[in-house]
Formats: sequence, structure tokens, C-alpha cells
Amino acid sequence: MADATGSNYVVISADCHAGADVPDYKPYLESRYHDDFDTWLATFENPYDDIAGADADRNWDSDRRLREMEADGVVAEVIFPNTIPPFFPKVSLVHQPPGAGTGDLERRWAGLRAHNRWLADFCAAAPGRRAGIFQIMLHDVEGSVAEIRWAAEHGLTGGVLLPGAPPGSDVPPLYAPDYEPIWQVCEELGLPVNHHAGSAAPDMGNYPASQAVFLLEVTWWAHRTLWHLIFGGVPERHPALQLVFTEQGTAWAPEEVTRLDYYFDRLAGARGAQDSQEAKFGEALGGLTDRPSEIWARQCHIGSSFIRANEVAARERVGVDRIMWGSDFPHFEGCWPYSRDHLRLAYSDLPEEEVRAMVGGNAARLYGFDLDVLTPLAAQFGPSPTEVAVPLSPQEIPDEALRCPAFAVAKMLAG
Repeated sequence: MADATGSNYVVISADCHAGADVPDYKPYLESRYHDDFDTWLATFENPYDDIAGADADRNWDSDRRLREMEADGVVAEVIFPNTIPPFFPKVSLVHQPPGAGTGDLERRWAGLRAHNRWLADFCAAAPGRRAGIFQIMLHDVEGSVAEIRWAAEHGLTGGVLLPGAPPGSDVPPLYAPDYEPIWQVCEELGLPVNHHAGSAAPDMGNYPASQAVFLLEVTWWAHRTLWHLIFGGVPERHPALQLVFTEQGTAWAPEEVTRLDYYFDRLAGARGAQDSQEAKFGEALGGLTDRPSEIWARQCHIGSSFIRANEVAARERVGVDRIMWGSDFPHFEGCWPYSRDHLRLAYSDLPEEEVRAMVGGNAARLYGFDLDVLTPLAAQFGPSPTEVAVPLSPQEIPDEALRCPAFAVAKMLAG
């Protein structure tokens, strides 16, 4: 396999976003939905600035996207959704209760399938350089299984985007047995299950503090999926299934896994607690034997978007082989178009082997990228180990880069 020591880094962003221009989803819908789509589109109002205006086409213009990412030193990407799919009021990454009628659910499911079909074409336009993450709907387990098989057959190697199931979402929680067919087919086909921050948070309401509360709690709601799946027995029943937690921080993992081990031991009656009342409650574990730390090391990964310096310092506790760098292209808060600077900010003092793993090697292994294909591109566009090894001083951080939290924190700490 390529990506040899000393050569330019093969940089793969494990957190990018894309989607069609909303009118362009129509050809990907089944024809019976076309009239409904025209009616919906006539009153649709885009609620997001980053998918409007002259630069919105970064989401769907394949050639422009390749040029801008190459200029940023990135040669491949893992693609989460961004633009609004047909029949949805806002982007599908953010949880939204379905409509009251089954007809609305049916149309929204058709809209997600249209996005998946557009995404398959978009990935095919840059062979070997895009791993598309496709969408399912928890309201329809049987249909989701069929969609997963379709996606695998059509080259969407990014795997499943797992929706959240927060309180009030009118679907069973993720630890419910209802979803067993989804876990089975993903393990069978070798497709990762990805959970992105945002989709698991409940509606915070329309209050002055709503946005602040959302920012304080959004990652916790995303982390919650980890213990729901572990204590639901999903990874133990499916030891080849890989779970990814993206854009929800990195340094939280060691403390959280330690906490989960602690509770697992108490509930399992381990370490002298077998006579406790908690151990009796723990009978509900149903014979689970794998400790959360074992599951983390075997099956869990983090999409570490614009990773901060304190998160890099925790890399050994998280697992150097678990961390996947991401630029969050084309979002405003991401490190694009200053990813080369960000790599220096995050990784300048690390061994080359560790940097190679975190900036591309781990993502290549998980999502099936061929490093022999990407290494020649990295030779042309990627940063060299020598470049990344030069620390980025706070004075070098461009003002425009301060919209990215990683740069803003570095500048603030420098005074």
C-alpha cells in the first residue's frame, strides 16, 4: 500500500458536506412524486445562508469542489448531507419531527432516497475520492434495509447516516430491538454506521436562550448514542460493525468510556459488586460481557473535525487509530480553506506515523479508500511532513480563519 514514510501526507477529510441544488433533486424522485415536489418547491424557503448565494454550488459543483479541496491540500472526502432534501423543512442532519400523516412520512422517505441517488452520481464523478454517507429513516426498518443494500450496490462506501432518536421523536430508542435488521445488514456488508452531531438533539423551543442551550447540549445528545448502542448490546452482537461519531469533539471519549466501564462493572456485578442491588438491576444487561472500553478499541471511531490542540494531547487515550481529521468543508465554522495551517496548528510536534494515521490512513482503512490511487494526488496537492512539522504561530492565523473554533481558541490562548 502507498502513503510511504517521507512522502506527502494523504489528507482525507472525514467530515465534509454536500447535496444537490434543491430543484435538481426532482429527476432523482420517482415520477409519482413530481407534482408534489413542484408544489412543495413553489413555497420552499431556504433557511440557511451557507446553501444560498453564489458560493452555494460548492455543495454540488463537482469540478469546483475538487479544485478548492485540492488547493486546501485535501485529496479525498467523506460526505455527509448538507442541502435540504425534498419535502423536508430544514437539513436532515437536524432532528425534525415527521409530519402528522403517513403521507408526509412517505414523501420524506422518497426525498431521502432521491438524495442518496444524487449522492451516488456525485461520488461516481470523482472515482476513488468520495465516500458518500447515505440516509435512512428509522420509521421504516424494512425499507431502510433495502436502501442499505441499494447503496452498497451503487458504491456509497461511507455507510449509513444513523438518525437520532431523541425524546419526542416518535420512534423507538436506538437500544430497542426494532433496529436489529439494520445492524445485521450493515455488519454483513461491511458498512460503517455514522452518527453526526445535531440529529439527536430535541427541539429546544423558540426562546432567547434556545441557541445557547443547543450549543451547550448538542454534543451530549450525540454522545448519548454511544451508550445506547453499547448497553443495547449492538456492538457485542455484531463485533465487526464499526461505529463513527463525527463533529462532536474528541477529548470527551476517554472520560466517557471510563464512566461507561464503571457503570458496566457495577451493573454486571464485577469487582466485588455482585451482591449489590445495582447488580440485580444489571440482570437486564442480558449477559453482555464486553466492557465499553473493549468495544471502543475494537469498533468505535471519531470524525475529529478541526481538532483542537487539547484534543490532540488526548490522542493516546482516545486511540491514535480511532481519530480521523476533518475540515467540515464547506461549512463556515470549518478549517477550510486554511486546512494546511490547521494541520500545522494541530500536528506539528507529532511523529510522522501518527500524523499519517490521523489525517488520512485511519479514514482510508475504515471507508475503503485506496491509498495507491490517492498517493499520486497527494504528491501533487498534499502537504509534506516538513511543512506540517513547522508550528503555526498565532500571528500567522488569518483573521478570516477565526470563524473556525480551533483557530479562535489558539489565538485567544496566545493573548
